[in-house]
Amino acid sequence: MSINPGVRKRSGKAWMPPGSLVHVGDQRAASTSLSIIDYNENRYEVKTAQTAEECFPFKESPTVTWINVEGISNVPLLEKLGAGFAVHPLILEDILNTDQRPKVDDMESYLYLVLKMIDYDGRHSRLTSEQVSLVLGTNFVISFQEGLRGDVFNPVRARIQNGRGRIRKSGSDYLTYALLDGIVDNYFVVLEKLGEKIEELEDVLIANPKPETIHDIHSLKRDMLFLRRSIWPLRDVVGLLLKSESSLIKDSTEIFLRDVYDHLIQAIDTIEIHREMLSGMLDIYLSSVSNRMNQVMKVLTIIATIFMPLTFLAGVYGMNFRFMPELGWRWGYPLVLLLMTVVGVLMVLYFKRKKWM
Repeated sequence: MSINPGVRKRSGKAWMPPGSLVHVGDQRAASTSLSIIDYNENRYEVKTAQTAEECFPFKESPTVTWINVEGISNVPLLEKLGAGFAVHPLILEDILNTDQRPKVDDMESYLYLVLKMIDYDGRHSRLTSEQVSLVLGTNFVISFQEGLRGDVFNPVRARIQNGRGRIRKSGSDYLTYALLDGIVDNYFVVLEKLGEKIEELEDVLIANPKPETIHDIHSLKRDMLFLRRSIWPLRDVVGLLLKSESSLIKDSTEIFLRDVYDHLIQAIDTIEIHREMLSGMLDIYLSSVSNRMNQVMKVLTIIATIFMPLTFLAGVYGMNFRFMPELGWRWGYPLVLLLMTVVGVLMVLYFKRKKWM
């Protein structure tokens, strides 16, 4: 039983029966599109499907088939597609919940993987993410993407079309590796862009830190936290694939999965380095603000200290008692001004000698 997509938050699914198909998340695409790439070593075919039923003949095809679903808000279509390929309702429920943690489920006849495709929007200086779900069968791979805004799979499509490398000679497990590798490689592109932004921010921090700088630092720290939450579990997912005894993962593909595992470790190390740099930059900013405040307070303290004896002299000769001896003296006023000037100059010289200013 399917439910029309209207719920956008996970809390809206509370108390529903397990396997209730409700799209949770933003509706990034107005419609759902199905693209099919069917190939083997000698042939290649690409087509666009209008209905889920057009994909069913490829389930038993002797070739390798990649079915890509873009836009997952069409719940009835996904339900039909899942039924045609015997995908469990709980797996379909996870596909429709776009806030999933990266994971892998071994369903014996197929493997289900979920991960995050991440990109960096340089125009708005923010990360964008999209959940990608992969269903790996004996001779097919079904990928589910949230929106119609493009992906990082175009190099994989080009390799299939041109017949370059091993992909046309290998099975669906190698195709899954290629899709995983494309997503992981794009993580490094994102990390490089964020690294450049951190370096620029570091230069601003040293030259002229501003109140906006602290907001940029916190924004980057949030981005790094999101990357860590997306990439760290994916390392465990690939590790489980390597340890899996599933017949869907051939021995010849494991060496390539180990390469993805190594890349994920490198990405995690880079994230940790960036996080430490940002924490250090935050400390530098707070120290810089504190030092600047100390300098201001130092100047104000010196000024107040210089004027203390001058205020005392002005106060003494401002009492206007009738019998003060200097009140009737002709040179009293200039002499007091001279005395105040000498006291001020001597105090300034003393402070400079002590290197207080």
